[in-house]
Amino acid sequence: MESELELWKKSGKIASEAREYGKELLKENANFLDISNKIEEFIAKKQGKPGFPVQISLNSLAAHYTPFPEDKSVLQKGDLVKLDLGVHIEGYIGDTALTHEVSTNKNQDLIKASKEALNEAIKLCKPGVKVCEIGEVVNETINSFGFKPIKNLSGHKVDRYILHSNISIPNFNNGDKTKLEEGMVIAIEPFATTGLGLVKEGKLSSNYRLHNPKPVRDPISREVLKFIEKEFSTLPFAKRYLLVKFPLSKVNFALSNLEKQNIVYQYPQLPEKQEDCLVSQHEHTIYITDPAIVLTK
Repeated sequence: MESELELWKKSGKIASEAREYGKELLKENANFLDISNKIEEFIAKKQGKPGFPVQISLNSLAAHYTPFPEDKSVLQKGDLVKLDLGVHIEGYIGDTALTHEVSTNKNQDLIKASKEALNEAIKLCKPGVKVCEIGEVVNETINSFGFKPIKNLSGHKVDRYILHSNISIPNFNNGDKTKLEEGMVIAIEPFATTGLGLVKEGKLSSNYRLHNPKPVRDPISREVLKFIEKEFSTLPFAKRYLLVKFPLSKVNFALSNLEKQNIVYQYPQLPEKQEDCLVSQHEHTIYITDPAIVLTK
């Protein structure tokens, strides 16, 4: 029987491989849905499952663009793409992200800012370090490149079947003196921006999670809910994931009903408050020990 650490390592390795595979797909005219499907097929071939739907967020959009069913969106020259993906094995999740510029090299400093902030933050990771100290080094590193961190996005503790657990890993010194502990798993994800350093809630994403399971009367919603609970537990899922089992009309009806009853939650897209800016992101999942183990390296 594999240990917890072995399962964390296995999911992290597949996530790393999927991230690098996905980067090669980020080319002009590539369709978002095709990219996501290919990455998720890659994960399945490696014996993993998506820890959450593949996210492809462009330019001023910092996070949470999940391709919709029959999405026609394509990448264009100059797009700054945040590719964010997760892999789980038995609920042990590897969460990782990178930023790639399509066919140009105009924003390499912005890309380096979030990448170097992540690298510098990882150097601090060991038991006893305060999360505000990680935020401080992220902020200082991004500022040194002439950009701002996004202050209302953060990394997070990761637990089995819980992607965003009860500790946040900030991108600035927020004064939080919570200490990292031996055996803790965290995701650090610096966002660097040419904008204001804040995101707002945007359009809905077709990216959901089970929020408050309870009995439902309607038979269609009950059937879809049962499938969600069995296949995804508390992990995020995309509307398109439900289409392998149900027709779109049934999925739309059930999700609308389940949202109204606060049983499922749909994530909003998260654009920077300044519309004409650019955002970069990098992320790794780290097992806290001394020295730390970068699970998604």
